[in-house]
Amino acid sequence: MQLVPHSPSDGVYPATDDYAHAMEVRGAQRLLFVAGTMGLDSSGTPGETLDEQLDLIWSNIRVILASADMTTDNIVRLTSYLRDSSYAEANAAARVAALDGRVVPTTAVVAETLVSDWLVEIEVIAAG
Repeated sequence: MQLVPHSPSDGVYPATDDYAHAMEVRGAQRLLFVAGTMGLDSSGTPGETLDEQLDLIWSNIRVILASADMTTDNIVRLTSYLRDSSYAEANAAARVAALDGRVVPTTAVVAETLVSDWLVEIEVIAAG
């Protein structure tokens, strides 16, 4: 499988260093669509802080990906749902760290979560 990021510079606003406008996936045989994943521990309890929830989210995503014999290297698209816009910087930093600096198309949306203790929810698409 080959991943080819696309961020044209003519005719569209520039992408920042931490995301790509689009990701072309060549030669993939499998796609994995991961539901919105929250910062909950294995008992379903949310982390007490934003940083704890972000750590739990990425831990949960890694476990889900591993169940399909994938890693964060297989992520080709990511959407974050933030309960508050002030979470954007921490969320972006956690994403960049989790992806080891690899850029993918990403969107962040400010939305009310179903439970007020859920601060961030992240869904991903992975290919392999």
